[in-house]
Amino acid sequence: MIGNRKTRRGALAATACLALATSLGACGLDSGGSSEGNDDEIVIGVSLPLTGDFSEPGKGVQRGYEAWASYVNDNGGLLGKQVRLEILDDQSSADRVASDYEKLINQEKVDLIFGPFSTRLVVPAAQVAKDYGFLFVEPAGAAEEVFTQGFDNLFYAAPAIADDHYNLLAEEIIAMPEAERPKTAAYATMDDPFAQGTAYGLKDKLEAAGIRTVADEVYPPNTTDFSSIAAKIADTEADIVVGGTQYQDAVNLIVALQQLNFQPKMAAFSTAPTNPEFPEAIGAKTEGILSPTGYTPDATYPENQTFVEYYTEMHGGPPAEDEANAWTTGEVVAAAVEASDCADPSPECQQQLIDHLREATVDTVVGPLSWDAEGRPESAHLIQQYVDGKIRIVLPKDQAEADFVAVKPAW
Repeated sequence: MIGNRKTRRGALAATACLALATSLGACGLDSGGSSEGNDDEIVIGVSLPLTGDFSEPGKGVQRGYEAWASYVNDNGGLLGKQVRLEILDDQSSADRVASDYEKLINQEKVDLIFGPFSTRLVVPAAQVAKDYGFLFVEPAGAAEEVFTQGFDNLFYAAPAIADDHYNLLAEEIIAMPEAERPKTAAYATMDDPFAQGTAYGLKDKLEAAGIRTVADEVYPPNTTDFSSIAAKIADTEADIVVGGTQYQDAVNLIVALQQLNFQPKMAAFSTAPTNPEFPEAIGAKTEGILSPTGYTPDATYPENQTFVEYYTEMHGGPPAEDEANAWTTGEVVAAAVEASDCADPSPECQQQLIDHLREATVDTVVGPLSWDAEGRPESAHLIQQYVDGKIRIVLPKDQAEADFVAVKPAW
């Protein structure tokens, strides 16, 4: 069994295909051609933002999906069949992603589908999947609105939804002695459901504890100049600054704050700090920066150890969170396929897959996952922080790799 429980794990194979692969086609993971009529393979359709606003994390998800498919194929396939991915570029467009999944289901006749990246793209994609009765497991639609649309076919393949990403940090701050606790907070968030969900989930909890909001700035996804937003935040002299961010926006905002020599006591940004390129992008002034994460390569789950070893051999470096959530999506779908003994587009098979996951707990690279009736995972995100130049888990304390630093060193 691949991707479920602590079951069969084949030996790693450094195949010639992996060594030579420079494109999807090199390992048979091509993005063109009809899938219909080949009973020797299972075809999985995916639309990802490989260009446009979400292309950076979208490519990470692509790498995770490709690595999972390659691993499965190296270890006997799924139900004894080889897996092939049909990947389309939705160009970070909600309209395009919906038409892509229509094409994958109606024209390419794929057997299964995986979800795209970002809440903006997950919602329209999930609607298409629901209309056709397809199981829809997704790696990156974490905003609350994903789970209030009535999608009874949807499962989020990560530990927690966006609103809950900072729960452990909120608990740590609120538990501080009143004299040490931040008094004011400034928020800057991309106009994006996921990004806003992370920041405002923390905002709601801090406000309830009496921590006053002194700035709340929302900016379009294509914003590159953060000088005015940074100036507004710096003028407040807020104790904590929170960014509801993806990647490049976080980098640009932090650089703008540094240029103004604004020195908050705490700084937390979603997504970006977990990217391996983040330290170089902001001039290595990372010390004390916090970020929620659903994944660490150092997790001791057997599934994760296998994943990290295989991915590192394939790509020359360890995976990040986007890659891990993509691999997790594959694990979750594979668990349903193996338990149901089917992987085809028929309504009967798809419903069996959905019904199985409603009651299942699946062991994955991010730990055991189970879901509520709306597809919310029932776990928690870790809190990471740059300590002595390296990003470390600091919360919860029983999984900490370093002590939580309550006052951020000057950047």
